[in-house]
Amino acid sequence: MIRVSGSTDGNGSFSELVGDAVGGDVTWALPTSWPSDSCQGLEERGRSVVTDGLDIGQGDIRRHPWFVLSNGRFAAHISDPLASLFTDTSADAVAVTVDPGLLAYRERIRLTEDGELVGYRRLYRDGAEPTPMPIDWPHHLFLRSERAEAILREGLPQAFGEMIERCRSHGLRTEAVLLAGSVADLTTPQGLLTFCEAVLEQWPPAGAVLDSSLGAKVYVQGANRKISLEARFVGPVLIGSGVCVEDGAVIVGPSILCDDCTVRRAAMVDSSIVGPRAVVESEGLCRHAVTVGPDGGPSDRCGLATDGPWRRSARQQNGSVFRTWPWFSYAGGFKRIADVVVASIVLILFAPVVPLIALAIKINSPGPVFFKDKRQGLHGRLFHCVKFRTMRVGAAEIQDKLRFVSEVDGPQFKMADDPRISTVGHFLRETYLDEIPQFFNVLCGQMSIVGPRPSPETENTLCPSWRDARLSVRPGITGLWQVYRTREPFRDFQEWIYYDTKYVQELSPRMDLWVCWCTFRKMVENFVRQL
Repeated sequence: MIRVSGSTDGNGSFSELVGDAVGGDVTWALPTSWPSDSCQGLEERGRSVVTDGLDIGQGDIRRHPWFVLSNGRFAAHISDPLASLFTDTSADAVAVTVDPGLLAYRERIRLTEDGELVGYRRLYRDGAEPTPMPIDWPHHLFLRSERAEAILREGLPQAFGEMIERCRSHGLRTEAVLLAGSVADLTTPQGLLTFCEAVLEQWPPAGAVLDSSLGAKVYVQGANRKISLEARFVGPVLIGSGVCVEDGAVIVGPSILCDDCTVRRAAMVDSSIVGPRAVVESEGLCRHAVTVGPDGGPSDRCGLATDGPWRRSARQQNGSVFRTWPWFSYAGGFKRIADVVVASIVLILFAPVVPLIALAIKINSPGPVFFKDKRQGLHGRLFHCVKFRTMRVGAAEIQDKLRFVSEVDGPQFKMADDPRISTVGHFLRETYLDEIPQFFNVLCGQMSIVGPRPSPETENTLCPSWRDARLSVRPGITGLWQVYRTREPFRDFQEWIYYDTKYVQELSPRMDLWVCWCTFRKMVENFVRQL
């Protein structure tokens, strides 16, 4: 399905590029295999619909420099004005793919073709990048208006490859670009909900009338509605014809109640789409869901305490993208069992040593035996990471004064002969004995034996994609970065990102055993060297 905007002057905003949602000069080109009622529905809304060919309106096509074909499957919001891009380009056909990864205030990891990390890039403004020509239809295809008539005279091809070949056979210069923005895939429930939320929040629906008797931002279309006076609406809400809302029902926007649907007594609809002829049962809950009628899909009813046929997880709601594993897998369940067993054995073996270490710390420098610091754990949950104290009291305040002599890049701090470290603390650090109390964190489920380094929230906020990867698993007492880091100048943070993401991607029992073996060998070597 292709949405055809008659013209654009190169300053296309989201509202112009999704013209069917907000009005505009738009023609819909539908596949001939689509049912006739799809065409009829669009025509009833005053839209131009073609199936056998494309009449581009020869009289109007040259009004503006560019003619745009938009992929009707997506609502693609381009954040920056397009004027500079289309003023500077020498191409006659530009395939535009919207990439949320190019939005401002993001960080992108840079890799070589072999997957080697070369750095990261922080975006302070919305970006644009060249890209290979896509195989399938892009989000938007811009054609110079004076050339579009010749290209589309033969109709609209089904395949994008055929369109590009046609452009090149007519001598058009083609290019493809990625532009910053957001995309909603309208063939998925989540994409459809996101798009409808944007429409209801920003633009009054075409042909809808504001009904102030029902509440603020409640729009109605059609007639024959049966809405109880005891129902409550919290807009924005769009209500179709033949809708029935019974006593005590609560409708929270952004929501859409389609034609002939029913919301039973004391039911709740929250940020959802209730499809034509669908039913939300009494005292039922339909939250962040698309529920369809008896002819439209797998479920026609939202029952008690259910989110409908599809659910939007809390991890998606808060903007994070964590990796997940099934419970019956090593990462999902067996790793946790192994952590508890190993941590219990280690704490039992080192139980006679702990009082001696505590006594040495108290004799060497005044202050508490243990040091606790807030760190982020699984899915960003905060916990107190416990270690034996290796620094003098007040070391955190001194660190800011020493920041200019830090020997590593990135947010972490490290320097040789750190004056804040006590004599006993130096021995504990070199032999890794200062980390024995962290096995209690492991028993509590806050940490794992192997995983990314536990870091505070201030460090994780510097790199969103890296943060979401490393917070997909519990932080570890040891890890891939601790074993393989080279400590070369200006590479430490890049290696930290690389090994954390590599660990999450390739997590396995074999990798954990290898990291444990390397850590044990290094610990023994350091202990012998200290003696």
